[in-house]
Amino acid sequence: MAKVIKGTGFSSVTQQEIEILEDHLFCINEDGFIARRISPKQEEYEEVLQQALKEEQLIELKEGQYLLPGFIDLHIHAPQWAQSGTALDLPLYEWLNAHTFPLEAKFSDIAFAHKTYHHLVDTLLASGTTTALYFATIHEEASYILAQICAEKGQRGLIGKVVMDAPEQNPDYYRDASAKEALEGTERFIQRVKELNAGTKQGVYPVVTPRFVPSCTDSVLEGLGKIAAAHDMHVTSHCSESDWAHDHVKERFGINDSQVLKGFGLLTDKAVMAHSNFLSDEDARTYQEQGTAIAHCPVSNAYFANSVIPIKHFSDMGVEVGLGTDLSGGFDPSVYSAIRQAVMSSRMLEDGVDPQKEAASRGRAHSRITVKEAFYFATAGGGESVSLPIGRLAEGYAFDAQIVDTGIEDASMPIFDGMDTLDDIFEKLLYLTQRRNIVSVFVHGQQVK
Repeated sequence: MAKVIKGTGFSSVTQQEIEILEDHLFCINEDGFIARRISPKQEEYEEVLQQALKEEQLIELKEGQYLLPGFIDLHIHAPQWAQSGTALDLPLYEWLNAHTFPLEAKFSDIAFAHKTYHHLVDTLLASGTTTALYFATIHEEASYILAQICAEKGQRGLIGKVVMDAPEQNPDYYRDASAKEALEGTERFIQRVKELNAGTKQGVYPVVTPRFVPSCTDSVLEGLGKIAAAHDMHVTSHCSESDWAHDHVKERFGINDSQVLKGFGLLTDKAVMAHSNFLSDEDARTYQEQGTAIAHCPVSNAYFANSVIPIKHFSDMGVEVGLGTDLSGGFDPSVYSAIRQAVMSSRMLEDGVDPQKEAASRGRAHSRITVKEAFYFATAGGGESVSLPIGRLAEGYAFDAQIVDTGIEDASMPIFDGMDTLDDIFEKLLYLTQRRNIVSVFVHGQQVK
């Protein structure tokens, strides 16, 4: 064994059930996977523990420390980290054109890209995000720099060089010059990241990334679908995010986003579509049939989506769901915030928000999710969404984990001796953990914080 971790961990079994792994041994092999998980009740427990001690391979959690899987963030606009927390009072279309596109255009400056992306990846790792699905920019070199930084710092990154070529929807200063140039750049980027990945333990993966249907011509969407199929690529985009985006696509094609994307070969079992608030049940069945996942972004949805997505309904239909922070439409880089907001938004949808309406007609029934379901989306659900063996503290999964310390100075954790069950502590971890509580982070068996 490369190392043995001893401590109490929490991991999803199903959306409603977690495993409480009290004082378990997590045996990590040289390849960074959990080879064995041993409970104190098993005969070999003491033997494995003593052997790890003897070989100085043991990492033992202290009292008040707990192990959680690393979080999987399915939707991050990496360049927008530089504007996080600003201009969130604007409508989506105005926010994009007045603030976001001018910022993203600056990533033609390689030095600026280096500075921003180093700071972002450090911040995410320190916040417990071990896997990140990134939108970069249209710039091939800056996008490749993001992949290099993920590889260097040990984060598992899925990186998309953004494609946006439609002249009527994108500013002249920030768009692909032509469909041909966009597709050729995507092909080059894929090959470069594949070569980088060959020497990267935790994995960095290229992603086919049309920004969203309104920003792309038909020819580029068709070409990207062919590239995704030829290379068996991950795909990501936005789908039916807001009234404006959803209606724009319906006016242009006469059908919903999901059907347009499917027609171009961009809804696959390795596709993750952000937001998806305005899916019909037919759209959701298309997702389920194709194996396409929703990146649920509850914080940014509160600002820009004009709605609360019925995420429980779609999940109950069998659609894969993970969480995204959607930096910078979401202001907080922490998936903990996404977990909390996912629960709150679902309760607001079920209960309704207009006090002038009668309670019986105010909300949408059977919409609330529990914090255990939100945790599942942030971990196991995220792993399923990107078709990788991540998101669980289970044998055969990559050891991506965070150690949360409830006993640090100024921890702000009201956990008192004899008062809380481990079930209680699990919920307190999700609701109260702050960045300073996360004292150690592992990706694919390597300690990165």
